[in-house]
Amino acid sequence: MSETAFYILLSLAEPRHGYGIVKHVEDISNSRIHLGSGTVYGTLTKMQKDGIITVFADEERKTVYEVTDLGRTLITAEISRLEELHDNAQKYRRFFGENKSM
Repeated sequence: MSETAFYILLSLAEPRHGYGIVKHVEDISNSRIHLGSGTVYGTLTKMQKDGIITVFADEERKTVYEVTDLGRTLITAEISRLEELHDNAQKYRRFFGENKSM
């Protein structure tokens, strides 16, 4: 899963519209990630086609995105994969530290 898709799905822990997704991703990434509208809507369209999210209009007729059960399964599996990566990175960090000579 791409970093963009991962962060978009994380932002859908609650239903959000496109701008809300962009702002939430900026917030949780400490402004490291700034998603462009083309990237966000392209990813959302693909996710919808793949059954990962669903789309509806709220009372203000704004388009709102919500994660599906399949999306929840995928993000849970990705979180587990990333936890394993993190754990292994921590185990081996000392071998690749700045003071390690080649």
